[in-house]
Amino acid sequence: MSRLTIVEAGLLSRRFRERHGSFPQMFERLIRAADPSINFDVVSVAAGEPLPDPRELQAILITGSAAGVYDKLDWIARLEEFVRAAYGSGAPMVGVCFGHQLIAQALGGVVRKSDKGWGIGRHVYGIAPGNGIVDGEHIAIPCSHQDQVIEPPAGARTILFSDFTPHAGLLYANGATFSVQPHPEFSASFAYELCEAREGDAPEAVVAEGKSSLAEPLDNARLGDAIARFVTRRAASGIS
Repeated sequence: MSRLTIVEAGLLSRRFRERHGSFPQMFERLIRAADPSINFDVVSVAAGEPLPDPRELQAILITGSAAGVYDKLDWIARLEEFVRAAYGSGAPMVGVCFGHQLIAQALGGVVRKSDKGWGIGRHVYGIAPGNGIVDGEHIAIPCSHQDQVIEPPAGARTILFSDFTPHAGLLYANGATFSVQPHPEFSASFAYELCEAREGDAPEAVVAEGKSSLAEPLDNARLGDAIARFVTRRAASGIS
């Protein structure tokens, strides 16, 4: 039986929580559907809770956030230190959206707001063959972001990619760290509401396309299965 510690890096509004749950609750639903044996602990760094010693954790998942990884917030600096310690410990670690970007920045990559603007709705990503984590040639997952990993850290392999998000998924050199830009925990209804929330911010055509895209099938469960397998396996010695 495995134990996954979810680091909550973002707090959703009360309206969203009541309708869809918190980020940790979304991940629990996604991952428990893939592997009911996994137990969960939640540490809300965004709410001021102290981070545990990563050397004492079996596996780690860092959620999304409305914050940018480059924001001058005390908890972001602490979370970067946590990531570096976790990476050194070899504990399986997964980052999603903000978590994806934070891990990359903490380990030497470059993250910034993309000149491509908002990515919202259903995006389709290519899958690098033989990566050992995600199967298939393509995967369709909801996303909601402006920031992107522009330059991955040394030794990180890009395993998910698209024209809009060239480094949408990274597998790191220690074989125990994996991160993705899109949100497999988002239901189609929640992703649709996020598109609506971008009205007046993102261009009208981008919002309309994001909404309509969510009528197409999503592969959330496939990526959820991959995450569940990853956090329960022993750390590999390197990238396959």
